[in-house]
Amino acid sequence: MTALHQPPRQEPDGRDTAPTGAPARRPTLTRVPFPVVDEISRHCLQDDEPETVHIEVHLPGRTNHDRLRTAFHQALLRHPRILMRQAPAHWWRRRYEWQLTAAPDADPVVFPPPGPDALVRARERALTDCPPLDASPPVRLEVIEHGPDAASGTVLLLTLNHTALDGPACLRVLATAAELYGGADNSPAPPPVRAIGPRTHQSGRPAAAARPDSNAPATGHRLTRPARIAPDNATPTPADGPAHGIPLRTNGMLITELPVPARPARIDGQAPYTVNDQLLVATSLTVARWNRLHGRPTTPVVITMPVDDRPRGSEMPIGNGTRLVTVGFGPEERRDAELLAADPPDPGAVALLLRRTADRTRALKSTHGHQLGLTGRLLTAPLLPVGVRGAVTRALRTAAAPWTSTTLLSNIGRIPYPLDFGDAGRPTAVWFSAPARMPRGLTVTTVSVGGRIQLALRWSHALLDDAAGTRLGALFAGSLAASEGDVR
Repeated sequence: MTALHQPPRQEPDGRDTAPTGAPARRPTLTRVPFPVVDEISRHCLQDDEPETVHIEVHLPGRTNHDRLRTAFHQALLRHPRILMRQAPAHWWRRRYEWQLTAAPDADPVVFPPPGPDALVRARERALTDCPPLDASPPVRLEVIEHGPDAASGTVLLLTLNHTALDGPACLRVLATAAELYGGADNSPAPPPVRAIGPRTHQSGRPAAAARPDSNAPATGHRLTRPARIAPDNATPTPADGPAHGIPLRTNGMLITELPVPARPARIDGQAPYTVNDQLLVATSLTVARWNRLHGRPTTPVVITMPVDDRPRGSEMPIGNGTRLVTVGFGPEERRDAELLAADPPDPGAVALLLRRTADRTRALKSTHGHQLGLTGRLLTAPLLPVGVRGAVTRALRTAAAPWTSTTLLSNIGRIPYPLDFGDAGRPTAVWFSAPARMPRGLTVTTVSVGGRIQLALRWSHALLDDAAGTRLGALFAGSLAASEGDVR
């Protein structure tokens, strides 16, 4: 469902979730206009494509229920921007507004009954049951216990409404909860330092300069339609109706972990490319190889990549704070298309692609632009009623669908916080996943934990069935391994 209005939430075992001893709900007049990203997302909500972000944190020990609930509630109060709900609005108003609340409308912390399939069911809820926008906060924390003893571990599974906030913001709140729960310092580690400015290859040619428009593809022809992920042959068309009881546009998800690809030798103390560059190349190779297996012609792959410039400390702004840039794989890669789509990909062609990708991402990350560019600002300018702006936004989204990027890759990288939950321990694994709307229909999200890459693929069932998603995940693993070519 669209998750605009829902009845009071209940725990999976049927108990009401009103927090014990929580302060009574107090009216507040504090209102914040929807930022650009929030409004565009609000306009494009659909009943059959829940706009959820899923965060899954595995802890080696068990948590104390009362302490965890108290810590999470206190963390919400320390980051009051998360305590918000959509204010009632009519189509003729000029803005949507968030209404800030002094306390949660309902307890966001729930403890489903333990069982062998408890985690599977919680993951399904994360894909289909979106926290409503009219209840504060628009986030749900499910605490899943694997077994009866303290050594069996706990999973903290957060589901958030992406119209209201993004994964890094919610992770910041969870880090505060960990500090309040365990008493240990959870200050963020300093961000990694990468090379700044253009580099020169052995040929002596300078790297591509940054484009002034950070939302434009880094390479390729702007009027060329990006590649689309080929639908799997077993996936029904809309005329066929749902398959196996699964609505066509719900999301499927694959969660797995992969080894971090081998790193290249440093040149003058700097790595010629990053793990993020390797993940971009692996994603491009995966699409090219998948489409070749399905008989699709070679077309440029364009990948949307979120970039987050926010500080990670307690002052981090809560909301949707990432900006989107696009990394295009265009004319140069088309010349090597057969080599890159081969099984396995040609190492020389992959090494060349890595160098080009490193130049592109370095240029894109050095620019600073608006989150959705000039178009987003124009669509959300309060000159017309929100109902009219919404209709225009949806019409433009439909018209621009053929030029939408191929897929989205969100690389969280290393978790900046220890997430030390005291007697429950520190995370042994963390997964994020982002919504997979059509026409992209596929998102790739990665996190680095303990020298492993935690990979989550999400796809629209209108594009792939679950068996096809599993095959695509295996293809991604092989493509990531192929990105280990060195730069000479």
